[in-house]
Amino acid sequence: MTAVREAVSRALAEDLGPLGDLSASLVPPQFVGAAELVCRGRGVMAGRRCAEEVFAQVDSSVELVWERDDGDPLEVGSVLATVEGSLRSILTAERTALNFLCHLSGVASITSDFVAAVGSATRVLDTRKTTPGLRALEKAAVRAGGGVNHRGSLSDGVMLKDNHLGALCLETAVAEALRQWPGRLVEVECEAPIQVRAAAAAGATVVMCDNMSPEQVRACAGLLAGSSPRPLLEVSGGVSLDNVAAYALAGADLISVGAITHSAPALDIGLDLTRAELVS
Repeated sequence: MTAVREAVSRALAEDLGPLGDLSASLVPPQFVGAAELVCRGRGVMAGRRCAEEVFAQVDSSVELVWERDDGDPLEVGSVLATVEGSLRSILTAERTALNFLCHLSGVASITSDFVAAVGSATRVLDTRKTTPGLRALEKAAVRAGGGVNHRGSLSDGVMLKDNHLGALCLETAVAEALRQWPGRLVEVECEAPIQVRAAAAAGATVVMCDNMSPEQVRACAGLLAGSSPRPLLEVSGGVSLDNVAAYALAGADLISVGAITHSAPALDIGLDLTRAELVS
């Protein structure tokens, strides 16, 4: 919850500025209102805790009653929650709460599309291509969409990419990583079958086929078939909804997709006012 609180605090500070919500301040404080958070498209919900925190930080007396939860499928017209309380507070919190819900539900929705395309034998992973400061929230949205999180930070495991291997010997680097951090992920990014064979022989736990075609991935899967223990085969680079099923069928255990976080289209969610009244 710390990541949620901090992200919401930053977002509200950005939105309110030095003088607060000038427009909402014109509404007499005696007005109370009720509203619904309504989905205007199809997708998967994520971001509930962020929306709750927005309203709580703006005005803890505002009441939310949730009809849906993170991971739930949404249709056009689905009501996510009802909101009741000070009309000023509802109007002030509206856009920030929707920004979190729309963006994170978008991440969950596109992740769900990729997961449905590959079937149960292959896992869809995110990457570190996330919005600065929002990584924990976006990775939670990936999980809501049925995906799996890759490294949360550079401390979570070793990934030897081409730029690392420009200064390191593959076999020596893998051996040293396994010695220093036993039990941790040790992954090698490979651009050719010869690297796949070398990474497996060195003891890498994951071998990544980077920017290869499905046919090349199938050949690399064949190279790993005799490895003991066999490393997991990951595919990354150039993956889209049009070809992800082909990569899964080619033998990928894992498919990492940066687009599910860095290019997820927002899910259209709005706040519809259902009641506004002056109370004495």
